[in-house]
Amino acid sequence: MALFNRKSNDAPATAVIEADPALEALTGDYTIDPAHSSIGFTVRHAMVTNVRGSFAEYEGTLHLDGTDASRSTASLDVKIGSVDTGIKDRDGHLLSGDFFDAERFPLMTFRSTAAERVGGDIYRVTGDLTIKDVTRPLTIDLELGGAATDVYGNERVGFEGSAEILRSDWGLTWNAGLETGGVMVSDKVKLNFDISAIKFVPQA
Repeated sequence: MALFNRKSNDAPATAVIEADPALEALTGDYTIDPAHSSIGFTVRHAMVTNVRGSFAEYEGTLHLDGTDASRSTASLDVKIGSVDTGIKDRDGHLLSGDFFDAERFPLMTFRSTAAERVGGDIYRVTGDLTIKDVTRPLTIDLELGGAATDVYGNERVGFEGSAEILRSDWGLTWNAGLETGGVMVSDKVKLNFDISAIKFVPQA
């Protein structure tokens, strides 16, 4: 919390930053728990409805600094072959050369380059997203959902957030025109993140 104090009418304002013990306690290294997380996407189909999908297999780590968010980092590797939209044929098309070309490019990766606390429980993480052989910047807004110790004694932290991208920026350009106008698949894709991560505790 930033408190602005003014000594007199003529003196400039000075900011006094109060430490937040709850945030400081989050400082440490974490591993994303896929069993209690989800990484998904939403894309407009045929101009009339949304198709939702997710990735079942991924690995990720976080380093959280509860004192200075700018020192926090995130790393994520997603296995493209684990994509699931609920329709086997559609998943097969996504894995083909028309889209992800999963045989040649089996991973989608994200490596953070900057992080900041926007305000309250809202954080903004910027990094490099690589799909196929294309790397471009991506900014994700995340809300800190909370922190708790589970029944197994694991210290957990949760984040939920989203980002929008244009898939064509990463070379995912396949499409088909509709007789009524428009295209089969929208260029805009919404990425959704619901993350639960477990704090790493060094062995004594």
